[in-house]
Amino acid sequence: MNLFSEFLQVIRDAVSAVAAEQGLSTPDFSRVTAEPPRDATHGDISSNAAMVLNKAFGMPPRALADRIAAKLRTHGDIATVEIAGPGFINLKLRSTVWPRVLEAALTLGSAYGQSKLGRGLKANVEYVSANPTGPLHVGHCRGAVFGDALAQLLVETGYEVTREYYINDAGAQVDVLSRSAYLRYREALGEQITEIPAGLYPGDYLKPVGAALAAAHGAALLAMEESQWLPIVRAMAMAMMMDLIRDDLAALNIRQEVFFSEKSLHDSGEVAETIAELREAGHVYQGSLPPPKGEVPEDWEDREQTLFRATDFGDDIDRPLLKSDGSFTYFASDVAYSRNKIRRGYKELIYILGADHGGYVKRLEAVAAALAGRGNVEVIVRLCQLVKLYRAGEPVRMSKRAGEFVTLRDVVDEVGPDVVRFMMLFRKNEAPLDFDFAKVTEQSKDNPVFYVQYAHARTCSVLRNAKEEGIPDGTPDFSLLTDEAELGLIRRIAEYPRLLEAAAQAHEPHRIAFYLFDLAGDFHSLWNKGKDSPQLRFILKDEVKVSITRLAFLRAIRYVLANGLRILGVRPAEEM
Repeated sequence: MNLFSEFLQVIRDAVSAVAAEQGLSTPDFSRVTAEPPRDATHGDISSNAAMVLNKAFGMPPRALADRIAAKLRTHGDIATVEIAGPGFINLKLRSTVWPRVLEAALTLGSAYGQSKLGRGLKANVEYVSANPTGPLHVGHCRGAVFGDALAQLLVETGYEVTREYYINDAGAQVDVLSRSAYLRYREALGEQITEIPAGLYPGDYLKPVGAALAAAHGAALLAMEESQWLPIVRAMAMAMMMDLIRDDLAALNIRQEVFFSEKSLHDSGEVAETIAELREAGHVYQGSLPPPKGEVPEDWEDREQTLFRATDFGDDIDRPLLKSDGSFTYFASDVAYSRNKIRRGYKELIYILGADHGGYVKRLEAVAAALAGRGNVEVIVRLCQLVKLYRAGEPVRMSKRAGEFVTLRDVVDEVGPDVVRFMMLFRKNEAPLDFDFAKVTEQSKDNPVFYVQYAHARTCSVLRNAKEEGIPDGTPDFSLLTDEAELGLIRRIAEYPRLLEAAAQAHEPHRIAFYLFDLAGDFHSLWNKGKDSPQLRFILKDEVKVSITRLAFLRAIRYVLANGLRILGVRPAEEM
């Protein structure tokens, strides 16, 4: 049940009736909204219908609002209609509406809030996709959590979603990894390695790779030329690094369905095929690029290159597809990968990238437009800003295991996946995030994850107590819920389905975290009010009907808390 969708249709029907009286055709409703008013004293639902449709009706917004309001006042579920400001239409609903909200939440249970908004549209959400050269760091952590929660949000709202990781296993960094692992292999055979040469990866995480190579090959690799041992070491190092990354993600309760290899695009010939296809379509040409803006590097040379006409599709410059040595650029692999996704039938290509990848947005959009045609495939890029780690206000230094940064696993092992996931989502992805180990583990309202989990645990505690007290099952009478704190909670529950759809359309899972914090706050306020006013407590031994009703109300609250936490990938605690 989406109360706001229902009344949006009621408002549309009223507008259509006004249009019919004036001999006008049905107007375009795409900009008409029905949402909670910013000020709760203005009513339960507010609409901008008169302000966005007044030109179509040829009358001032308030005059049109008056006409629409007259129609709405005849509706059985609407108690009052008021016109505010430049023409907002504010509705106050009858008390008979709110029991329907709780009945829907109880009937649907874990499905409450879900919708068919996406209509089965195939969406590919690619996130993390870190170079497989070591453990994931805390910056990857934010993108991993954001991508995973966004994927689940889309699933809940009717999209067919694939969670994907793109393995960058074809670039020069993989050879650097292999040479670093070979150094650890020599160390495992007994050679003293006093200092890691500049340009190689220094972390201790490569020591197990060296040991595994020594166990598998003994000293045989030492007698080989680099051209011989490099592919052997590369294969084992890549496999073990991806196992490490999968384990790190699993510790955060993230399991992606597809791990797609960049190398496979080259081995299968897809990169060459893609460029040939674009060339045939007239999107590839031989030409030269202007020098970089600002100070021109000394090694820059004006030479003819194989270029993709990215500027034809909204990019700032055309993009090289081949290097000076004839090998493919990294961008060429990106083009082939986009083509592969499109050929797999995805209509939304969603990329979760670090904030330093902002330059990728236009080029990814340009590639999809060239390959699939404008409007056939939508490219959505969400950038995640940096995470700064603190401990009681002091910056946290680098990880001993990684040697250069704090790993994702370090953070998860210290505070747990629930804390990490919730806090990574309790701020918009585009805003920097300060993560303080001391603050995220304290038990107070200032710690959002504790505050929300404690609300769920409290509902479970009351329901356990009710069972011990022998409160029987029965049919609730929600008309008994008349206190303003109770009604405020019901209104909050009514907002949940609308919130999910709005968050999915905006690709903003942080809205769920904010909503849960507000819902928890409403619940804790009612709980505290019951301390001063015993008649508001959930269990009243001498009033069985009231107890049955409030316990059903409590179950509805618990469902919504658990449903929202499921999207965020956070365990709904039953005891704390």
